[in-house]
Amino acid sequence: MNSYAKDLFKKNYIEYASYVIKERAIPDIMDGLKPVQRRIIHTLIELDDGRFHKVANVVGRTMSYHPHGDASIYSALVNLANCNLLIEGQGNFGNFMTGDNAAAARYIECRLMPIAKKILYNPELTEFVDSYDSRSKEPVRFQAKIPILVIQGTDGIAPGMTTRILPHNFIEVIDALEKALKGENVLLYPDFPGGGIVDVSDYKDGCGTVTVRAKLNTNDPKKIYIEELPFGVTSEQMINSIENAVKKDRLKVNSISDYTAEKVSIEISLSKNTYSNDIVDALYAYTLCEEKVSCFCLVIQDKYPLETTISNIISFHSKHLIDVLQGELNLQIGHLNDRLHSRTLERIFIEERIYKRIEQKRSQEAINKSIVSGFEPYKDSLIRELSSEDIERLLKIPIRRISLFDMEKNKEEIDIINQDIEKAKYHLDHIIDYAMTYLEEIKKMAPKELEKRKTKISDFDAISVREVAQRDKILKYDSSTGYVGYDLKNGSDLLEVSVFDKVLFVSKNGDYVSMVAPDKFFIGTSLSYCNYSDKDILSDVVFSIFYQEKKENVFYIKRAKLGGLITNKIYSFLPEKTEKDEDYQVRRISIIEDGVITAKYKKGFGYKKIEENFYFSDFLVKNPKARGVRVINNKQLSSFSLRACTEGEKQDKLNNEKQDEEIDEKAEQPSLFDED
Repeated sequence: MNSYAKDLFKKNYIEYASYVIKERAIPDIMDGLKPVQRRIIHTLIELDDGRFHKVANVVGRTMSYHPHGDASIYSALVNLANCNLLIEGQGNFGNFMTGDNAAAARYIECRLMPIAKKILYNPELTEFVDSYDSRSKEPVRFQAKIPILVIQGTDGIAPGMTTRILPHNFIEVIDALEKALKGENVLLYPDFPGGGIVDVSDYKDGCGTVTVRAKLNTNDPKKIYIEELPFGVTSEQMINSIENAVKKDRLKVNSISDYTAEKVSIEISLSKNTYSNDIVDALYAYTLCEEKVSCFCLVIQDKYPLETTISNIISFHSKHLIDVLQGELNLQIGHLNDRLHSRTLERIFIEERIYKRIEQKRSQEAINKSIVSGFEPYKDSLIRELSSEDIERLLKIPIRRISLFDMEKNKEEIDIINQDIEKAKYHLDHIIDYAMTYLEEIKKMAPKELEKRKTKISDFDAISVREVAQRDKILKYDSSTGYVGYDLKNGSDLLEVSVFDKVLFVSKNGDYVSMVAPDKFFIGTSLSYCNYSDKDILSDVVFSIFYQEKKENVFYIKRAKLGGLITNKIYSFLPEKTEKDEDYQVRRISIIEDGVITAKYKKGFGYKKIEENFYFSDFLVKNPKARGVRVINNKQLSSFSLRACTEGEKQDKLNNEKQDEEIDEKAEQPSLFDED
């Protein structure tokens, strides 16, 4: 291939790639629409009369703007209608849950939603260009007041470029815009129309990946119900993936039934000796119950592709919203001034009988001069100078209207116009508040199905499959045998657990261990405490330990919180033995927040206090391995008891602390006899 051919191919490919990137695949950051979507909306605006239109008719009209055939227009219109934001559909527009296609264009109808015009339509601010055949005008881009791109999401593939922006919750996006207007940082996470569960730990503001999972119902031990699908997965695809896993002997399934209609409902009946909780892990590992979705924010801004983030798009639109609202207010003031000028001209023209001056004039030039001279004394009352268009408009006023002219009504109209002008100017001076009010109006216009978040955000790494597993087992403890587990027939109920839950067991001797909820396990007859071994739960629990050093008969109090625990490792609240071969014994373990230990001493040993209280709240919360605080150092302890602090004791304690603070403050004040 010679150099000329190479240069020709290179030039043609660059032109082709640029065209596909800008005119086919990548949306504009301003209105969030690709050209075909923009042309559909423009066509519906032209057709809008409040009634539904045949989709076939809309597609045909759109072809006068879009030079790529009706198939792409039809599919783009169906997708827009299924977003439930800009276009309202009537008829069978398909089902994204089952993958069923929409009916033919001649059988379904659509119309523009009112919210679409409010956020997109303003022909005076929109730039128009000739269509491909130069027979009509089409918008370059709409002046969208909210980030439609972030709400609806999009994906597109072009030569050397790709974009995939996930959909987000409508109300959350509007709230993010409000925060951006206040100068606050925003952080948004995707929300899918089909629900499901999403892990956004690697979302990276729209430039990373998310892991999506189906919502499973495992209440029935022999059946699993898939109630919500991961983003981009249909019920047919889900069933195919399960069948493939069964063929590869990775799942033991008896039958699969699909009852999906308005809601997803896939029933998986399990084989003999297979139970729901045993198969959950395999469903996530070997089927489409879990999928990883990559996302990449590529948009067109100022005619060039731009890599950006969701936060940057929100920031762009917060500034763009201000610009558009200011433009609309200035246009409104201009129109009001035109009306005010027109009403003022009419009043002077009729009230001062200027129309009488033209009765004897025979030429157009003489008429114009007569009107101009008639308005000369009233120049100061006019909004602007008299123009030829103003004269034409005055000459078209019929005699009947002149004879029935109402001075008071004209004055009222002028007053109303002046009030509207002042109101618009006030909004301009308080444009942020005006923008906030506008966004609140947009929220009220949103379809109800867009208001509530559908997808649950979760951290799969932290909770793994426990997030979707049902706590349908009762963990029991038999104090007579020392066994604990959910397969025990006798014993007291401890917790509702799943087979994936981790549980903390604390014994009265100070030992504690975290383990997966056991079916049957010997823990001993001195179980003191049991709870879920989750960080969020344990971070709120403070353990207070009252223990004794046997050799010296010294008593200690220690308070501690538990952090990350290694599964099945046995820990102890007691200090490790030192070279002195100290021997410790736990006397009490409590989770009472305002607990108090009351110690009583033996009489006859010269103590000032025969009884002494030790309040847990006086001791700092430390690491479980730390040594406690020595509180009693004698061999004459008669007895001790643990109880909760009374309200009276709490109040007395607070009063004493205040008195101590006042004494300390007085002590710090300089004396008259202090040296300089």
